[in-house]
Amino acid sequence: MVRLRRSMDFASQHPALLKYGAGKLGTQVAEIYQQLGLAWEFLGLQCLHWDGFAKAANGTETCKICGKVKSQGDAWLLLPKNGRKIVGRRLLPTSKKTFSSEEKARLLVDSIEFHGAKLKVEVQNAYRKSLFGKKRDITIAADRMVRLSEGDIECRFDTHTMQLRLLERGPRNRLPFGAFPWELSRKQLKKFPIILEYDHQGRFLGLTLFRQQPRARSRQVSRTNGRPENRQAAATGSPI
Repeated sequence: MVRLRRSMDFASQHPALLKYGAGKLGTQVAEIYQQLGLAWEFLGLQCLHWDGFAKAANGTETCKICGKVKSQGDAWLLLPKNGRKIVGRRLLPTSKKTFSSEEKARLLVDSIEFHGAKLKVEVQNAYRKSLFGKKRDITIAADRMVRLSEGDIECRFDTHTMQLRLLERGPRNRLPFGAFPWELSRKQLKKFPIILEYDHQGRFLGLTLFRQQPRARSRQVSRTNGRPENRQAAATGSPI
């Protein structure tokens, strides 16, 4: 790390850069300096700060090995290409206090897209929020919320609920209805068959929702105008 920083100092003080980076040589030296800085960023993430921190002239404390400022977050993450990957640690609400705004109560908002699957995690303490005017404030409870999206399927988890949703591709004009399974008729359940899982003591373990596959459309020629038209193919076993 020390040799790398010395190389960066040498490149930053090169005469080609001191002349406002004029010429081809100045551009090449600037690119070398950028590459050295990127290498320093990634190598600094592996530093365990064995030699402690030294106080700089401006009052900040920096690592004697990598030069990282103490108590500052990392802008980069090193992850193995294969095998288990860990980013951050599990964070929960930290205070029973009700904060005055969402910004002050927010502890974490982070997301990652991993091989096409999108994961978002939000953690917050309780805070006050105005509803239909300042005179009708409500308290938003402290919570940890996890959202996982894969294609048109979304799973949501928080402290008290778990939701499995099929996302609509078009705009939603109305709010969805809600009902317990025993409130639905067989005709309705055929449209979204669901299996509830439970153990031998009757405790809920999970649910499985079968997705209906979109029906294929056959391309036929209209008898009236001779133009091709799309018709929905009849399902198997249909009397049509």
